[in-house]
Amino acid sequence: MKSFARFTAWTLAALAGLFLAYELSILARVWWWKDHNPQTTAFMEAQLERIRERKPDAKLKHEWVPYERISPSLKRAVVAAEDARFVEHEGFDWAEIEKAMEKNKQKGKVVRGASTISQQLAKNLFLSGTRSLWRKGQEALITVMIENLWSKRRILEVYLNVIEWGDGVFGAEAAARHYYNAGAASLGAEPSARLAAMVPNPRFYDRNRNTAWLSRKTGIILARMPAAELP
Repeated sequence: MKSFARFTAWTLAALAGLFLAYELSILARVWWWKDHNPQTTAFMEAQLERIRERKPDAKLKHEWVPYERISPSLKRAVVAAEDARFVEHEGFDWAEIEKAMEKNKQKGKVVRGASTISQQLAKNLFLSGTRSLWRKGQEALITVMIENLWSKRRILEVYLNVIEWGDGVFGAEAAARHYYNAGAASLGAEPSARLAAMVPNPRFYDRNRNTAWLSRKTGIILARMPAAELP
């Protein structure tokens, strides 16, 4: 009995050690990316693997641009569309979470999310697309790391450079060139709002660029953009 207890204690200690080592490895990368640009993300790697199943030599469209070379209109559009209280919260928008929980409870299924830009970035940088309590917990922990180590400006800069905007299209510069044959710095209000409207389902809208819903969503975002606060 004593030997079993010792084995159990040793196993738990080993698992705790592995968990701590894993979290420290993530923390080290978050700290490094405070002022070094990530060249790829977990989500980008997963999408590249998917694309290469049908085209083995495929490459992602992605080009990093600094914060100053991203149109203020695109920044405002994305904040207005994805996280209106981005500059105010500390990683989690509790008011939106409460609204989402109530809405989902009424519908009996998940019909509304409440992930902030920081949470979405944590998921994109490190995690898979599978849904689980472990992943949500890990996402929350990474979000805390990012919010405590990075400025809001840095969070938005990295987010705009790594999110998916089409099939194999990642980041603001690649998106601007893919859809408008222009640089991210030159985007005006309407194209910025349209790109922001694509964020929740970019591969679908890459194939279906003129849907009525996309046009309506673009109009809603355009109306919200003047109130969007930037870091």
